[in-house]
Amino acid sequence: QVQLVESGGGLVQTGGSLRLSCAVSRSAWSINRMGWYRQAPGKQRDLVSPITSGGSTNYAGSEKGRFTISRDNAKNTAYLQMNSLKPEDTAVYYCYAALDYGLGFQDFWGRGTQVTVSS
Repeated sequence: QVQLVESGGGLVQTGGSLRLSCAVSRSAWSINRMGWYRQAPGKQRDLVSPITSGGSTNYAGSEKGRFTISRDNAKNTAYLQMNSLKPEDTAVYYCYAALDYGLGFQDFWGRGTQVTVSS
C-alpha cells in the first residue's frame, strides 16, 4: 500500500517560515509528478505547486516568490519551503504523487498537515 506522509506543519506568526515534507513509501512504481494542494476552511482544495520528476515547477499567483517546491528523487520526498507566511496561507496542506504503473498514472494523496499563520 503506497503511503504519503506529510510533516512540518504547525503554528507560525505572520512573516515566519515553515518547511513541509512529503515522503512516499511502499511504492514499486516510479514517481512522476508530485506537488502540494491546500484547503482552507469552507473553501475548495487549490493547487499550490507541482513539480515534475525532472524538477520543473510552477506556482500559483500569491505563492510565487514566497514558496519554493523541491524534491529529492533518491528519497522519494518532496518539500515545500514557505517564507513570508500570511494569515491567508492558513490551510491544511496536502501532498500528492502521480505514480507511473506502466499503462498510465495513478494519484495518491497524503492525509494533510495543518499550517496556521497567526496575525
